[in-house]
Amino acid sequence: MLQFMVWFASAFGGFEIICICFVWLLLYKTQQRSSENTQSYLQVVSGFRKFTYAELKKATRNFREEIRRGGSGIVYKGVLSDHRVVAIKRLNEANQGEAEFLAEVSIIGRVNHMNLIENWGYCVEGNHRLLVYEYMECGSLGENHISGTLDWEKRFDIAVGSARGQAYLHEECLEWVLHCDVNPQNILLDSNFQSKVADFGLSKLVNRGGGGKKSSFSIVRGTRGYMAPEWISNLPITSKVDVYSYGVVVLEMVTGKSPMTTSGQGSGNTGVMEVRGLVNWVREKMNGNGENELWLEEIIDPVMKGKCDLRKMGILVQVALECVKEDKDARPTMSQVIERLLPH
Repeated sequence: MLQFMVWFASAFGGFEIICICFVWLLLYKTQQRSSENTQSYLQVVSGFRKFTYAELKKATRNFREEIRRGGSGIVYKGVLSDHRVVAIKRLNEANQGEAEFLAEVSIIGRVNHMNLIENWGYCVEGNHRLLVYEYMECGSLGENHISGTLDWEKRFDIAVGSARGQAYLHEECLEWVLHCDVNPQNILLDSNFQSKVADFGLSKLVNRGGGGKKSSFSIVRGTRGYMAPEWISNLPITSKVDVYSYGVVVLEMVTGKSPMTTSGQGSGNTGVMEVRGLVNWVREKMNGNGENELWLEEIIDPVMKGKCDLRKMGILVQVALECVKEDKDARPTMSQVIERLLPH
């Protein structure tokens, strides 16, 4: 009898183990199918293609040719198996889960605007998170600005195009997208020097039903010299931080002066104090001789002197100064910027 009970207990225990394994396997398969379905849906809806890490490693020749780098990762030039030249951004490894990454990528995949960089695919494998997007032949605004290759017409068109891209992100997307790092390195130029805003979407996604465009951040985001004062003052972060950064970029394009080399106003070492040097310098020139166009001649990049439309230049500078007002509520929206630059 004892022997039978021992045998029965062993058999029952074995059956229990089999059941547990079966349930675990079922749950694993269900989760795997759910992940595959999410990825398949993403590919159908957004037009994205899911790449393997091995494919992208081969496309970049083991991440050999670096194009640029930023706070969120490094971008490499690559060639896909179908011979398309692409830019592949290798995001900094973080604790972001696969589901969260796919949710953000799905929003990026649905974004479609001529002044936003076009994303073609992604990779999520282990701790690797990569994005694949179109390669921009003329590089970044920052690179072209330094080399002095941009004439007045190109600069004005870049200002309008980048404003259009950001207006779409702020006001036309299914979800509001705050860029949080608008700077010359994140405005890219195609072969015709058409501007496209890059590195959007992974900064902050704000659901329209979440009570407005205000959001909170656990860390300060952005590039020194282009950051709105809200970051330092611990005020609510809204789309107006992008408006502020845009205004700084425009002033930099007009004057040829980098905000990072114009410190001297105020005290401290923050990017906000440094940028006030450029902003205040332009304001002083305008206020000192604002009734004629002499002040514009004093502030414009020497490369453009005598080669630009001073009336349009004056409008552009005035709009930029409105964008960099200390009071975020006094700044225009990006759609209002476009209306000012392209009056009907």
